[in-house]
Parts: sequence; C-alpha cells; structure tokens
Amino acid sequence: MFKNKTFLAIIPARGGSKRLPRKNILNLCGKPLISWSIEAGLKSKYIDKVVVSSDDTEILNISNELKVQVIKRPDELASDTSTSFDAVKHAIDNLESYEYILLLQPTSPLRNENHIDKAIEILEEKNADAVVSVCEMNHNLLLSNTLDDSLSMEGFISDNLLNNRSQDLKKHYRLNGAIYLCKTDKLLKEKSFFLKKNIFAYVMNSNNSIDIDRKEDFELASLYLSQKP
Repeated sequence: MFKNKTFLAIIPARGGSKRLPRKNILNLCGKPLISWSIEAGLKSKYIDKVVVSSDDTEILNISNELKVQVIKRPDELASDTSTSFDAVKHAIDNLESYEYILLLQPTSPLRNENHIDKAIEILEEKNADAVVSVCEMNHNLLLSNTLDDSLSMEGFISDNLLNNRSQDLKKHYRLNGAIYLCKTDKLLKEKSFFLKKNIFAYVMNSNNSIDIDRKEDFELASLYLSQKP
C-alpha cells in the first residue's frame, strides 16, 4: 500500500514460447527466469500482493515455492493469440479488488523492486491513472526508414536532417516491457494499460530494459546479472 492506495502485481507466464522454448523457467544465474520478477514484486515497499497467472504446472509449482498466490489460466487464455490483458482480466475476476494493477512481465529480469517503487511514486507525483516504463532508443528513429525491393535510398533521410549531428537530434524512447501500472477501473474500461489520457512515462536505462525474447537476449541478461555486486 502507498498513500492509502492498494496495488496488485500480476505476472503472466505462459508455458509455451516459440523463439526461446520454456524461457520462463530457464535457469538465469542460478534461478528460473520468472523468479526474478516474483522476487522484485515481493521486495517492493508498496505492492500488496503478487500473483502468478499461468497455464503451466511447472511454472505454478515454482511460484508456489516462492510463496506467491497462483492462478491456473485456462488454455484458451494461454494461446499464441491471447493478450496480456486477457490474462490480467482473468486474474482480476478471480481475486479481491485492488485500486491499481501492476503488470510484471517475467521476461524483464533486470527490472527490480526499486524500479517498481519509483514507478508507483511517479504515479502519485503526477496524480496519474497509468505509468508505463520506457527507455531511450539506441538508434534515433529519425535516422531510420523503410526500404523497397530495389534497396534505393533516395529520400531515405529528410533533407533537414542530413547536416545534423546525431547527438543534436531529439531523443526517442520505446516501450521496454518492464512495468505497466494502471488504475484498475481505467484498465478494465479501456482494455489496455496504455490509456489515452493521464498516462506518464517512467524512464529506465537500457541495461535494465532487456526484454528476453531470443537466446541472445537471455545471454546478455545473464552477463549483466553476473556482474552485479
């Protein structure tokens, strides 16, 4: 609880994954990948409850061992076409009510309790309905474009950018997948954490923004975590 507001953290973790099979339970620096997000939620000063939603028995067992509540997700909500909102809505429908929902994707192991608490503090400071984490893009979006089959680069970069140094261009940011925080009634109404109004960014650094989708992401996260004191 923070400022008399209640917070529920939901960790959606399917058993299946195409690019990196069984990634949510892969051993990352001595513990299953999902454990990093569970422990971050449990260590938060403000989170009232941490819940894991999964269709997978092994994931549910790991979560039980870490003393968090689990929700068995129906198979129809754990397919490749199911959304995070589907899992969150199912969890909300099966739990007592909380004023705010925090979605913690298990694929962001370098997001820790300090990031969670800071996002909640920003929510209070801004009197926001939602806060979503972002990080600065490594390559400026203004220096990118599409290519057709001819690979022609005519008009690839706008003329007014050609003589600008890259460091002089406006910074661009991207969603990093680490934190999605939203007022419950707004979330249910808009069916998305990305509200149309009164939503603010929490800027994280790129090192803490690794989102594990491929083997290369997993190896990079392992490298960063192994170097932490």
